[in-house]
Amino acid sequence: MTLRRKLLLVALCTLALPVAGWLYVRQMETLLREGQAQALVASARAVARSLVATHAPLPPGGAGWYVQQAVNPITVDGYGDDWAPLTPWSQALDKRGKLLLAEDADWLYVYVDVRSTHRTRADAADANALAADHLILGLRKDGQLRRYLIASSAPGPATARPLDPAVQHFPEWIATQWQEDGSGYRVELRLPRSLGLDGLGVGIYDASAPDGDPQAADVRPLLGYSRELSRELAQLAPENVRARVLAPQGWLLARSGRMGNTAVPAGEQPGWFAALVYRSLLANQLEDAEPWTDDAPRLDVHEVNAAAAGTPATLWRQGEGRGSVVLAAAVPVEQGGKVQGVLLLEQASRAVPLLANRALLGLLATSFGVLLVAGAILLAFATRLSLRLSRLRDAAERAQANDGRLDGQMLARFPMTDAQDEIGDLARSFERLFEVVGGYTDYLRTLASKLSHELNTPLAIVKSSLDNLEHALVDRDALPPEAAPYLARARDGVARLGTLVRAMSEASRMERAIAAAEPEDVDLVEVVRGCAEAYRPLAGTRRLEGLLPDTPLRLHCAPELIAQALDKLFDNALSFTPEGGWMRLSLRADGDAAEIELANQGEPLPAAMQGRLFDSLVSLRDKAKPGDVPHLGLGLYVVRLVAERHHGVASARNLEDGSGVAFTLRLQGMPRQRL
Repeated sequence: MTLRRKLLLVALCTLALPVAGWLYVRQMETLLREGQAQALVASARAVARSLVATHAPLPPGGAGWYVQQAVNPITVDGYGDDWAPLTPWSQALDKRGKLLLAEDADWLYVYVDVRSTHRTRADAADANALAADHLILGLRKDGQLRRYLIASSAPGPATARPLDPAVQHFPEWIATQWQEDGSGYRVELRLPRSLGLDGLGVGIYDASAPDGDPQAADVRPLLGYSRELSRELAQLAPENVRARVLAPQGWLLARSGRMGNTAVPAGEQPGWFAALVYRSLLANQLEDAEPWTDDAPRLDVHEVNAAAAGTPATLWRQGEGRGSVVLAAAVPVEQGGKVQGVLLLEQASRAVPLLANRALLGLLATSFGVLLVAGAILLAFATRLSLRLSRLRDAAERAQANDGRLDGQMLARFPMTDAQDEIGDLARSFERLFEVVGGYTDYLRTLASKLSHELNTPLAIVKSSLDNLEHALVDRDALPPEAAPYLARARDGVARLGTLVRAMSEASRMERAIAAAEPEDVDLVEVVRGCAEAYRPLAGTRRLEGLLPDTPLRLHCAPELIAQALDKLFDNALSFTPEGGWMRLSLRADGDAAEIELANQGEPLPAAMQGRLFDSLVSLRDKAKPGDVPHLGLGLYVVRLVAERHHGVASARNLEDGSGVAFTLRLQGMPRQRL
C-alpha cells in the first residue's frame, strides 16, 4: 500500500468526529425528551387532581359497558349491518359472544351476537325456557334491578319477559328481534333513554354446556362520552394539548383541546429531508400514530393499561404533521385510593426535532468540512512526501551505472541534501554512502592498471632470472632431465601472468580510448554492411546473413567504436557457432534509437551468467590448456563500454525457439558538442 493511501486511511479516522457528534446529539435529544416528558406528566397529575377536587362526573371505576354514539340510524331487525362501523370496538360477553351498545338522542340500542353451533330452542313463555338457549337482560337504576328472559324457538320478533317482580318505571316486556344461522344467533333491541338506566346486565345460557346459573347476568355500570366531563376537562387542560379522559379499560369518556404547532414559526417548519434525518438518525422508539387516533372510542395501548394499574407512563410517537412528534402522558385519576379513570395528555412538538436537526446538521457540516480540509491537507502532505521520496529513489537509481560505477555529475547535485527534516537526513546519508562507494569503486577500477604497472618489474625479474638460470645450467650441462618440465612450466606460468598483466593494462587503455572517441554523423547501414562483408570470409563453413534496412539510418556516433564492438561480438559468435551453423546480423530503427543484433546458432546462455556476461574478465570459453594463450573475457566488456558511450545498453538473450543466442546493441547516439 502506498504512503498516500495509508495517510488517506489515517484521514478517514477523523470520521470518528461526526460519529461522536451524532451520539452526542442523540443524547441531547433524549435529555430534551425526558425533560419534556416530565413536565407533561406533572401537568397531567395536576389536571387529574383538579378533576377529583372539582367533583367532575368521573366513572365509578371497575368494569363497565361502554355505550358508543350511533353514527347512523339503527333499525332493530336482528341483523348487524347497521352496527358495522361500531363492530371493531365490540365488547366481549362471556366466552361465547360479544356485545355492542349504542345510543342516539332517544334510544339505547343493544346488540348481542352469540356463537353457538348446537341449539336448544324454546319461547320465553314456555315452561322449559330456562333450560333452552336464552339471554338474560338486566336493567338497573338507583340500585334496583329487574331481569328479563329473551328466548325464541324461531327467527323473528321475540318478547323479553320479566323474571323479577315489577319495578316502577321499568317496562313489563321488551320487544326484541331474534335472528340465527348455523354459527349462532343474534338478538337486537332498544330501550328508551328516558329510563335513565345506570347499569345493564347481560347473561348467556348455552343449553349444550349447562355450567352456570340460567338466570345470571353480568351487570355493569354504563359508560359513555360525557359532555359535562369534557367541559370540565377543557377548563383544566393546558393550552395546545389534547386531553382525554378514559375508563380504566381505555374507553373514551371525555376529550378537549387540540395539539397546536405554535412552538415553531411557520417559515421554520422542517422539510421532508429534515424529517427523514430526524426519524432515521436521531429519533428512537417512535411508535405508530394509528392506535392513537382521535376517532377511536377506545385506546388499547400499553401506556393506558399501565396508568389504569396506577403507574404513570409516557410515549413518543409519530405526529400527524410532517416532521412532528407527539408526546403522550397517561396518569391515573384516583379517588380514595381507587383508580376511577385515566387522564391522557398529548402534546405535538416540532421544536425537539427542529433543534436536534439543527444541531446534527450543523455538527455534520462542520465535521465534514473539517474532514475535507484535513483530508486535503493530509493528501497534499502525502503527495509531497511521496514525490520527495520518489525523487530520492530516482536519484539513487540514476547515480548507479550498469557496471556498478557511480555517476559523478549526479552525486554533485544529489537532491534534497539541504532539507532540514528526516528526508534531508536520509538524502545526506545516501550522498555520503555514494561518495564512499564511489571512491571504493574508482579504486577498484584503477586497481588493474596499478597492479599491471607494479607487477611488470617483478615479472621481468622472474623472467630474466629463469632465463639466466636456464643458460647457466645448460652451459655447464648441469640441467637434469627431470627438472626441464618444471622449468618449462615456470616459464609458461610467467608468460601467462605477463599476458594477464598486459590485458589489465590494455583494458584501462581501452576505457580511456573509448571515452576520448570523437563522434560524427554517419549512415549506420553502411557501417554495419561494411563489417558484414568483412566477416564473410572469416565465417568459413558458417552462414552469415545480413538483414539491413533499405533506407539510410543516420546516427551521431563513433563508427570505429561501433565496428570494434561488432568485431568483438562476431568473434564471440564465431567461437560458439558449430561448423555449418548460421549467424545473423541485423539493423533496425527503434524510435530515436538504433538496434544492432547479432544472433548465432549454439548452446543457450547459462541463467546464472546472463547478468555478468558484459563484466570485465568474465568468459564462458573452456579453460585454456597449458601452453595455450588464455582468454581474458574483455570482448563483451568492450561492447558494453561502446554501448554506454553512445547512451545505450548491451544485452544478451536466448532465442525463443532455443536454437541459439542473440546479442543486442541499442544505441541512442553521442551528444553533440557545442562550439
